[in-house]
Amino acid sequence: MSRNRLDAIQLRRLRSYNTPTISNAIELFNVRPRDAGFLPHTIRSLLPEIGPIVGYAVTSKTTAAPPSAGDESGADLLADYLRYVASAPGPKIAIAEDIDDPPGLGAQFGEVTATIHQRLGCVGHITSGCPRDLDEVRALGFALFGLNPCVSHAYVRLVEFGKPVVLGGVTVAPDDLIHADKHGVCIIPHAVAAALADACAEVERQERPLLELCRSDHFSLEKYIELRLGLQSKTHE
Repeated sequence: MSRNRLDAIQLRRLRSYNTPTISNAIELFNVRPRDAGFLPHTIRSLLPEIGPIVGYAVTSKTTAAPPSAGDESGADLLADYLRYVASAPGPKIAIAEDIDDPPGLGAQFGEVTATIHQRLGCVGHITSGCPRDLDEVRALGFALFGLNPCVSHAYVRLVEFGKPVVLGGVTVAPDDLIHADKHGVCIIPHAVAAALADACAEVERQERPLLELCRSDHFSLEKYIELRLGLQSKTHE
């Protein structure tokens, strides 16, 4: 489905916030349960120093298990997949479901794959498996998220692309807007995306009196409780 995309200024504003603030701001719109819309902690940032990334999902499924005799479909799919990535408007994040059981037998992304994806407008890769070549990919400024690093690419190949994928029990669809940093990965609902940066500023505005009171020489626990309860009542209205 074609959606209105955020412009460069809107995306830059979202990148200026960390992913927990993005998550808190989404709650203000009451568009989904608070325990939905983010990947589990098992899928973590492997290069946390890269900082926040924001982009639209381009999706794939991969396996690294040995192929059956005569199975060369992965090679055929690779060219079509790269054309698919190239054709999608950016910025993009390559989202991959590793279908092996257990996942992580072999890496889809290392230095070469990260480099071509960056050339095609991707700012990072998020997988339910395991990437590799961390030092080389860090030098690119390209973000990697996964279960852990791994050594080999084994027999890694594409199974399909351009369809919804499931990472850690969470479905990510092509063109989903993703925000991710060292804390994890959050899916931004399209319905609130344009207003989300302002909501992030509101979250920080609401939290500021609590922080200022805690840092004050005139700290009062009862005053803190009063402010905190007032903030909670507003967020539940």
